[in-house]
Amino acid sequence: MRFALVFWSSIPRDLPRRLFAAVLLASVLAGCATRPPASVSDDLLSGRLSLRVAASTNSAERSATLAYELRGTPVAGQLEFITPLGSVVARASWSPGKVALITEQGERQFADLDSMSREVLGEVIPVAALFDWLRGRPWRGAPSQATASGFEQLGWQVDLSRFADSLLIAQRAMPPVVTVRAVIERR
Repeated sequence: MRFALVFWSSIPRDLPRRLFAAVLLASVLAGCATRPPASVSDDLLSGRLSLRVAASTNSAERSATLAYELRGTPVAGQLEFITPLGSVVARASWSPGKVALITEQGERQFADLDSMSREVLGEVIPVAALFDWLRGRPWRGAPSQATASGFEQLGWQVDLSRFADSLLIAQRAMPPVVTVRAVIERR
């Protein structure tokens, strides 16, 4: 008993407050860095997405790589870009007549998905077509042409040669060349 009293009296008086503050901070950070799991009923496509826009006369080469989660349909859905720590960098959501993008700078409205991707990325990325492309098939909303390694649609060459390895590569040949590489998580 005497040892316990000596031990307790040797602890600095502000240690419980500092310990509480440390535990509270760790809890808050853990809450910010994690995401709830998708429910089984969600029609979820997720993985990592790499976008590269080749240099042009107007701009230098640009590239970005983030995790993604794509839910819904081309008519009504949501696309999130997520950091490796699990924080949402951007969330686009759409429904008939409304496209919204939420970032740390706030919320912005757009006329359609193409104008949103043009504004944000500097180039149009066919978000509506991604729902089918990430499943290894042409989008039903536009004509397509079969190729030796996949198909061509909307001016994009979609390479499915490594789709069995969960990799899709889509490239727009029109300058500036845009390449999208998507690693697809299999559930």
